[in-house]
Amino acid sequence: MTLIGRSRTRGVETLSLDAPEGRNALSAALVGDLAAALTDAGKDPGVRAVVLTHTGNTFSAGADLKDPPDPSALVGLLRQIVELPKPVVARVTGHVRAGGLGLLAACDVAVASRAATFAFTEVRIGVAPAVISVPLLPRTDPRALSRYYLTGERFDADEAARVGLLTAAGDDADDTLAPVLDGLRRSAPEALAETKRLLTARVLETFDRDADALTALSARLFASAHAREGMTAFLERRDPEWVV
Repeated sequence: MTLIGRSRTRGVETLSLDAPEGRNALSAALVGDLAAALTDAGKDPGVRAVVLTHTGNTFSAGADLKDPPDPSALVGLLRQIVELPKPVVARVTGHVRAGGLGLLAACDVAVASRAATFAFTEVRIGVAPAVISVPLLPRTDPRALSRYYLTGERFDADEAARVGLLTAAGDDADDTLAPVLDGLRRSAPEALAETKRLLTARVLETFDRDADALTALSARLFASAHAREGMTAFLERRDPEWVV
């Protein structure tokens, strides 16, 4: 059973994270299914663009603490989105946390409704937003990241757009998305691929330079005593021992 829903309308392939009972957390299985679906879309000449969206009220809650993906698999998924020869557009109508924000940063365009909320919650469970920093750092306001990485605060869709995490926020995500999809449908496939290559060159340089070190950092932190305490506290719905 796949955890990714698929549909197509006029050349736009919609891939939906479809594990709402687990808040679309990034499990090893979901990461693998999404990578497979993206591979299919990338090879299909009938696909002009990909929309990445979700079922339920959460786009993604971040890494699945019960079945986390290997950090290298998550890096591979993020790079796959960046390198896909088709534009990838995120459509968000719910909440996004931790690793889910890495998916948004990897996409070429990201829109959300004002019902969406965002937070880098890693520090609150004893880890760091290491792997997802690869696409985030080149594309997002550094002063804003300093605040939200270090505090784990929640912020809204308008703030997410202001700091570059989103392309646009609106009352209705589909209304906001409509002109983007219309433009992509009117654009030549080869021109889109080459234009995307121009736009993602700096992001891919960051992957080449930093991905291995940040993957190792993520693995080390997730194996730490602080992470064990933080994840246990989260699952037990209590404060971790370091809260003062």
